[in-house]
Amino acid sequence: MSEQWSASQRYGLACAPGGLGLVQDFLNTAGIEGYGPDLLADTAVAAQWVGGAIRTWSALRGEQARPPTLTATDVTKLRGLRATIAALVTTGAPPGPVAGPIQASFAVSGAGEVRLEPSGTGWRWLASALWAEILLAQRSGVWRRIKRCHNHRCGSTFYDRSKNNSGVWHDVKTCGNAANLRASRARRRNSGQVTGSPVAPT
Repeated sequence: MSEQWSASQRYGLACAPGGLGLVQDFLNTAGIEGYGPDLLADTAVAAQWVGGAIRTWSALRGEQARPPTLTATDVTKLRGLRATIAALVTTGAPPGPVAGPIQASFAVSGAGEVRLEPSGTGWRWLASALWAEILLAQRSGVWRRIKRCHNHRCGSTFYDRSKNNSGVWHDVKTCGNAANLRASRARRRNSGQVTGSPVAPT
């Protein structure tokens, strides 16, 4: 496949399976300081990401969907949608009322596969595709594997492939070790405060 999930790959993340990769990639358009900029910062950058993401998503579905045309208002709406879905991942509930209505339709492929098709224009089309993939992931039980890295300095969205779904870091070697090191330093500082022992600067 010529196109891949570019927003997730820039952080070295393994992609979620199938169309769920679109949701993961959408969340990973968020900028992370020191790693990458916000891919929904303006209309031109957002359109570039949407074009690549929809080509990848379409290829996985065996079709050729046309990416929606975005205006500045659409991009603002998409940033709000990203915050809503991110809250759904981290807390299990949206932070407030979800903008709507967002519609989708049923379609039958040439192979007899029934699937949801995005509807609307601009940001609503992409929202329709994203909510459809979330619905399918929730019904199949894999939605719970979409998580946000517990390293607050990272916050990237990853797909937990651990057997018991216990992962909390997008990468144990980087974010996990960094968090453990900070915790260890904090314990040493607290120990020094309690006992009166000097604590080396960190």
